[in-house]
Amino acid sequence: MHLLEIWRYPVKSMAGERLDQVLVRDDGLTGDRLVHVEDAAGQIVTARQYPRLLRHLATLGADGEALVDARPWSSPAVAEEVRADVDADAHLVRDDSTARFDIHPLLIATDGALAAFGRDPRRLRPNLVVSGVEGLGERQWPGRTLRIGAVRIAIRSLRQRCIMTTYDPDTQARDPGVLRDIVKRFGGRLALDCEVLAGGSIGVGDVVELEA
Repeated sequence: MHLLEIWRYPVKSMAGERLDQVLVRDDGLTGDRLVHVEDAAGQIVTARQYPRLLRHLATLGADGEALVDARPWSSPAVAEEVRADVDADAHLVRDDSTARFDIHPLLIATDGALAAFGRDPRRLRPNLVVSGVEGLGERQWPGRTLRIGAVRIAIRSLRQRCIMTTYDPDTQARDPGVLRDIVKRFGGRLALDCEVLAGGSIGVGDVVELEA
């Protein structure tokens, strides 16, 4: 097996960037989910409620800070657009804590499962895509460990999918049939929630090994 794709999402619920290599730390990929959107009560809001957030491209600048459509995430122009996408009280917040992740800090998908899914894999928002996996073999992986060079990743569970999969990543048009299909064919679960056991640098093309 090999590492086929790497994806990072510097701003939660915005479109992410595809990378050739990245540093993996205890809290996931460096620069992943550094910023999120909150409402007036301080609650995190996402594209599940406000899919227009997906229209923005989030990347990581050379200084380690998130950029939104090539502008600093803290800029007034970005703040104005986020309010327009959500509501007048919405604002962006930087968060380095592990609480910034919904479940675990890494989401891994395999080429076999993505082929079975049969739709744009960006709907699933994986961090890593592993190639060389036949069919739905990934469904037998929870409880095991992946090794990519010096990096070791614990596979905890299959990811329970949500309404976010129903939004087209480019147009934000909603197709409820996507989630219904995931429930019907995959029991509502697709891709793998994972934690980092040992960090290090990884790159596209690296060998991926499944350990006991």
